[in-house]
Amino acid sequence: MNQYKKKNIFLIGPMGAGKSTIGRHLSRFLKMKFYDSDHEIEKRTGVDINWVFDVEGEAEFRIREEKIVNELTNKVGIILSTGGGSVLSVKSRNLLVSRGFVVYLRTTVEEQLARTHLDKKRPLLSHIYSEDKKILKSLSKIRDPIYENISDFIVDTNNQKISFIASSIIRNFRNLIEH
Repeated sequence: MNQYKKKNIFLIGPMGAGKSTIGRHLSRFLKMKFYDSDHEIEKRTGVDINWVFDVEGEAEFRIREEKIVNELTNKVGIILSTGGGSVLSVKSRNLLVSRGFVVYLRTTVEEQLARTHLDKKRPLLSHIYSEDKKILKSLSKIRDPIYENISDFIVDTNNQKISFIASSIIRNFRNLIEH
């Protein structure tokens, strides 16, 4: 196991799975620095994700995201919440797998819709329920197998308290470190 594997937690999963919320909770509990790749992109560009997505397009956004993932996963002792589509990049997937403990926060499309319906910072969503449901189902078909394939641990976030999800991740993270 390399130097990174024992020291970083990377949260992957679809939008609305709870990556940022869980990441902040883990950060406080484990006293580890928390990063959110989308927030880092916003901080560096000075505009929100929607603007970057609209102006640059998805392909350019993914290149920008890949650079951020590379930079952040190169740190040691962090928790990183990734954008839902960051796993589409083979390079990003390899960085995540080789530099940390990858946790897939799994959720249903219905739960995603409930959690994201008021959030206007979701570039792929139209905010029309029936359209968003189709979009999320389509993304799920492509991304869920990737999330499953690269994760060290999967936790379902539907109807679970943040503290339960976090303690489950911590327990599995510590088991990995000890073995």
